[in-house]
Amino acid sequence: MIPKKKKAVFFTVFFLGCLWTGVGFGASKRAAYLKVGLFAEPKTLNIWLASDRWSFSVLSKIYQGLVTRDPETLELIPWLAETLPVYDPQTLSYTVTLRDAEWSDGSPVTAEDVAFTGNLIKEFKIPRHYWRWNFVKAIQVKDAKTVRFVLEKPMAIFLSRTLTTPIVSKKEWEAVAQRARKAGKPLTALMNHKIKNPIGNGPFVLKTWKQGAYLLLTKNPHFFGKGLKIAGHVLGPHVDGVLFKFYGTSDAAILALKKGDIDMYWWSVQAGYLGDLKKNPKITLFRNERSAMYYMGFNLRKPPFNDVALRQAVATLIDKDFIITRILQGDGERMDSVVPKGNKFYYCRPDTLWGAGLSREQRVKAAYKRLVEAGYSWKVPPVDESGKGVRAKEIRLPGGAPMGPFTILTPPADYDPLRAMSGTIIQEWLRAFGMPASAKPMAFGSLLDQVKVRRDFDAFILAYGKLSLDPDWIRAFFHSKNDKVRGRNMSGYHNPEFDRIADLSAATMDKKARRKLICDMQKILMKDLPYIPLYTPKMIEAVRNDRFSGWVNTLEGIGNIWSFCLVKPIRP
Repeated sequence: MIPKKKKAVFFTVFFLGCLWTGVGFGASKRAAYLKVGLFAEPKTLNIWLASDRWSFSVLSKIYQGLVTRDPETLELIPWLAETLPVYDPQTLSYTVTLRDAEWSDGSPVTAEDVAFTGNLIKEFKIPRHYWRWNFVKAIQVKDAKTVRFVLEKPMAIFLSRTLTTPIVSKKEWEAVAQRARKAGKPLTALMNHKIKNPIGNGPFVLKTWKQGAYLLLTKNPHFFGKGLKIAGHVLGPHVDGVLFKFYGTSDAAILALKKGDIDMYWWSVQAGYLGDLKKNPKITLFRNERSAMYYMGFNLRKPPFNDVALRQAVATLIDKDFIITRILQGDGERMDSVVPKGNKFYYCRPDTLWGAGLSREQRVKAAYKRLVEAGYSWKVPPVDESGKGVRAKEIRLPGGAPMGPFTILTPPADYDPLRAMSGTIIQEWLRAFGMPASAKPMAFGSLLDQVKVRRDFDAFILAYGKLSLDPDWIRAFFHSKNDKVRGRNMSGYHNPEFDRIADLSAATMDKKARRKLICDMQKILMKDLPYIPLYTPKMIEAVRNDRFSGWVNTLEGIGNIWSFCLVKPIRP
C-alpha cells in the first residue's frame, strides 16, 4: 500500500516524465510539447495582479489584445481586431471591428468583452493599466463585433498602449467584479481573486500547474489565429502544448538545456555560458536587439549632482565602449540617447555624444576643461602644467569646499553582474579624477526603496527592460509632475520646456510631427543628463535545434507570440 503523500509524488513525477518524453495518454501519435525553462515561477494567473515577467510569460499565451506588432517592421497590425481602428478627429473617437473569435470555452469574443475590459480598468483604477485608459471618456458597443472609443482629449498612446491591453471575458469576470465592489477594498479584492482556469482568447490554455515544479499549457482549439495569414505568417500553434519548468538559477537551467530536458531557456544568456554553449552542435544561439536602457541616474534634488556641469563631466569620463567590450564581451551597444537604437523610428542622434571616440587622456582633459569653466578646482588637478593627465586629488566645488563622498548604488552581482561591474569601473574612473566615489551593491528591493520612496541617494545604476516602442515613457520618467514619492521621475528632474514639449507630444496624433517632438525631448535630456544612458545589452537566447524549428527573431528576442504560434516539431 503506497501512502497518499508518496502516491501523489509518484503520479506527479510519472505525469511530468510522460510530458518530458512526449508520450501521450492514449494518443495515436507522439505529442509535441515545447519545453521551456523559466528562471522563476509565475506569481499569479490573475491578469490584473500580474507584474512579474514570469507571470507575463504564461499569461501572454492565454490573453491577447486588439493589436500587436509586426515582428519585422515593428508597426502596429490588427490582432483580435479585424483591421486597424478608424479615427474620427471631429469626435475624438476610434472605431474597432473585431475578428470572428472565440474564448477558450467556445463562447464568442464580442464587443461587450472589450467594453467590459476597459470599463473594469477605469472603474477599479487597476495599476499598470489605468494610465492607458483614464483618458477614454466612453466605450460604446455598436453591435456584437463593433466598439467605439471616445477620448476626452487626443492621446497618441491609444493605439500602441490602450489597444494592446489584454482583453478578458465578461462572463468570467463580471461576477468577480460584483463581489469586489461589495468588499471594503474593492481593488484589493479584484486583484487577489484566485484564478484557477482562466478563460482566454490566445493560442494556449492552462492544463496543469504543479506549483514549485511545472506549468503546462495546451493548444487552444478555439484560437482565432489558427490557419490565418497575418504579417506574412500562417499561424498555428503547431505544438500540442508548452511545458514551463522553473529552475531558480541559470546554472540549473543551462544544464537542463544541454541535457535536452528543455528546448529553450527563456532568459538572456550571460556571457559566462556562451563559450560552452557554442561548442554544442545541438544548441543554437539567437542574438537580437533589445528595447532597453541601462543607465546611471543622479539625484538632482541636492548637491553635488544638481549641477549640470558635473553631470556632463561624469558623462565625458565614462567610457561606454570599454564597458561594452570588456564587461559585456561585445554583446551590447552603447547608448547615446534615452531611446534605444533598436527603436528605429523614434531614436534620434543627439547633438553631443559625450566622450565618444576619445582616448582616456582626451576624456580627462575634456571633463577637466568643462569643470574648470564651471568654477571647480583640485588639490592636485587631473591635468598637470605640461598638459599631461595624472591621478587627481580632492576635487573642490565652486566656492572652494571639497566635494563630499558620494555613493553609486547598484544591484548585487548575483542579480545583475553587468550593472554591478559597471558601477565598480565607473567608481574607479571618477576616483582617478579626484571625485570621492564609492560603488555600493544593494539588494534590488532595498535599492528601489532607497531611490523611489526615501529618495535618499546620490547616484544609481539601474535599467528599464522591454521599453515600449511608443516612447511616451520618456514623458513619464522625466516630467516634473512625476517627481514624487514612488513617482517615475526618480532623479527629480525639472525643466519647464521639456514638460511643455512632453505634454504636446502626448497629444500629437500625427506620427511624423510627434517624432519631431520626441527628438527634441531626447536632445534636451542628453544636454541636461538626469540619466546617462550607458548601453543596451543584446538579447541572447539559447534553444535546442534537434526537436523544434521556426523561431521568429524580432526586437527583444525569440520569446514572442509569433514564435509560439509558428514553432513546429522536427519529425524524425
